[in-house]
Amino acid sequence: MDPILDFARGRLEQAIALTGELVKCESPSDDRAALDRMRDLLAERLAPLARLKKTREGHLVAELRLPGRQKEGTVLVLGHFDTVWPVGTLDEMPWRREQGRLWGPGVLDMKAGIAQLLEAAHALRELDRPVRRRVLVVLTRDEETGSATSRELIEELARTSQAVLVLEPATGLEGKLKTARKGVGVYQLTIQGRAAHAGVDPQNGASAIVELARQIDRLAGWTDFARGTTLNPGVISGGTRSNVVAAEARAEIDVRVVRLRDAAALDRKLRRLRPFDTRCTLTLTGGLNRPPMERSAGVVRLFRLAQRLGRELGIELEESMTGGGSDGNFTAALGVPTLDGLGAVGEGAHALNESVLIERIPERIALLARLVEAV
Repeated sequence: MDPILDFARGRLEQAIALTGELVKCESPSDDRAALDRMRDLLAERLAPLARLKKTREGHLVAELRLPGRQKEGTVLVLGHFDTVWPVGTLDEMPWRREQGRLWGPGVLDMKAGIAQLLEAAHALRELDRPVRRRVLVVLTRDEETGSATSRELIEELARTSQAVLVLEPATGLEGKLKTARKGVGVYQLTIQGRAAHAGVDPQNGASAIVELARQIDRLAGWTDFARGTTLNPGVISGGTRSNVVAAEARAEIDVRVVRLRDAAALDRKLRRLRPFDTRCTLTLTGGLNRPPMERSAGVVRLFRLAQRLGRELGIELEESMTGGGSDGNFTAALGVPTLDGLGAVGEGAHALNESVLIERIPERIALLARLVEAV
């Protein structure tokens, strides 16, 4: 048996306890005090394993203290400790262990993944496994809301790294790794029309709502499932009363693309939008906030390495592409080999059935440790 896998199995209860501790420290993206508590808890747990730095924005950077004398280059490990769940969710979704799973808000995305990283570091240290590169860990507090304050830090550290490992959950109960992700953009389209009385003189009004409806129909025609391009007007609003021709309407549009060149072409089309009713004016803001993680040769090499190491651990790893974005999108777009989906195996991220398969925890710890050792 692989000694790291054997070690991880022997410490399964410690990994579960740590995961529970993190889940019970609720940390929604929009609650500064809760995020500070989570950051401080992580710093306390990482302190015996790493040199720590808390950034001005509240992120946590750790250089793991691992065996091996002369380190050459850097491996960057990315995670986030913010969740989509508000404080108090534990009342409805309590931390629990049942049916061979761990349950609770944020357990899959991605507190179990963070716990697995700490256990991987314990394994490498206790087994005195030499690591040839520095291992930098960045744990951020704003991934779920777009990484506005952490992107610069992530990109700065990635530029001097040989590889990036991302602790996001695996794809599906099969535990597939992620070698490609769609790019994500958000646009706001605002229509300015002309108000009028809907009964007395509707002909003198220019309905912003009608204009917006026609624009949405136009945008829907630009979705190309075969190419992987989608536009979704997910939020719309406008008007004041039913008897008033609407003077303003707006839509928030989610855009997803597989290739960076598709994002640029779509952006040009969006910015060339013109009104159907020339009495209306259109204002477009926003843009791409995460570039696509494209399946480059460097990404494939990193996946093949993980696949080989997985076979040595007795697991067969597959790859996947997902429409969701992560901080790995930023690093892959810089040309740095990036492998995503190295966190926990489970289902229900952002949903009431969020859970992690307990039996898969040791193998994910061992895989992460072996990758850190081998990259």
